[in-house]
Amino acid sequence: MAEGFQPRIVGFLCRWCSYLGADLAGTSRLQYPPNVVPIRVMCSGRVDPSFVLQALADGADGVLIAGCHPGDCHYQVGNYRAVARYSLLVRMLEQFGIEQERVRLEWVSAAEGEKFASVIADMTKQVRRLGPLNWRAVKHPVPAD
Repeated sequence: MAEGFQPRIVGFLCRWCSYLGADLAGTSRLQYPPNVVPIRVMCSGRVDPSFVLQALADGADGVLIAGCHPGDCHYQVGNYRAVARYSLLVRMLEQFGIEQERVRLEWVSAAEGEKFASVIADMTKQVRRLGPLNWRAVKHPVPAD
């Protein structure tokens, strides 16, 4: 791991729950690492695996997908779709040789500012431990002899 490495993490946050959880963390002045760039999405179920791969290709070291708790989705089944897509995404990451720990799916409600701050702190620590994602090596792997 590079010394002083500050990971870049893209957060796809459901607008109904997780984004408001992030807002609550901010308005409550909870301390957490500033490493996440939040992107508000309508639903965690709308986060296509290609969005995650594009974020990683564009320089993110990790990606957080956060949505409503199962059963609380404003679109009824969006978070269940997120779980299905996440399972597919994990298998894709394995095929690309990207550590699964770089991408995380979490449920954070609008009332869980402390949980949001905790998830961000934990994920930042985890991605920092993994080190920078070398997308070029992922894109152009050296063939084994």
